[in-house]
Amino acid sequence: MKIVSWNVAGIRACIKKGLPDFFNQIQADMFCLQEVKAETHQIDFHPEGYYEYLYPAKRKGYSGTMIFSKTEPLDIQYGYGEAEYDDEGRSITAEYDNFYLVTTYVPNAKRDLSRLESRMYFEDSFRAYLHRLEKKKPVILCGDLNVAHNEIDICNARANRGHAGFTDEERSKFSELLNSGFVDTFRALNPDKVQYSWWSYFGRSRENNAGWRLDYFIVSKDFFPLVKSSCIYDDVFGSDHCPVGLEF
Repeated sequence: MKIVSWNVAGIRACIKKGLPDFFNQIQADMFCLQEVKAETHQIDFHPEGYYEYLYPAKRKGYSGTMIFSKTEPLDIQYGYGEAEYDDEGRSITAEYDNFYLVTTYVPNAKRDLSRLESRMYFEDSFRAYLHRLEKKKPVILCGDLNVAHNEIDICNARANRGHAGFTDEERSKFSELLNSGFVDTFRALNPDKVQYSWWSYFGRSRENNAGWRLDYFIVSKDFFPLVKSSCIYDDVFGSDHCPVGLEF
């Protein structure tokens, strides 16, 4: 089974930049999107053979998550019970026979770190939510988690330390998630590989591969033995992020 996750930075723009071509080529069983920035009537992309689930933010043109699935889920949950983040359409949970698939777009702490305190609350409350799901069946979490966990996950680590996405606080919360029984699949399978999933639009960052690894597939520790591969499609354009994939 194959799952793909992609922060498309606006689905309407990404459709014009090649999203349908990649979607049709990769033939994923589930395809998760973050930062969709659109409502249902604004999306002119409905691939045949997939069920569609969209959770737009109340604020127009902002955030939002989406799942395309070849298999109809047993249940779909929009949000996780915290109004501040649910109003921003930040997560969808799809329940299947043997696992939960959760896609999320983690809040950015902002350049001035003005949302760091809120981000810390999100981390704790969302981790607690994942553990509630785990009591029933394993969890696959994917999406833009807005953090480069370790120095190997970011170009110019020393210069970027303390910046949003690479603060000690955000990195520590990611460690807490892993230490509580989850596995970063890409890093577990590729302990020394340097590969990124996001590049700034400034300074020819992507051309120079001056990027960050912000997009992940995290799975319950008991589920990890089923994972065959975890990859980053860094040759795919269409957004400032590239897609990531999981096969199990």
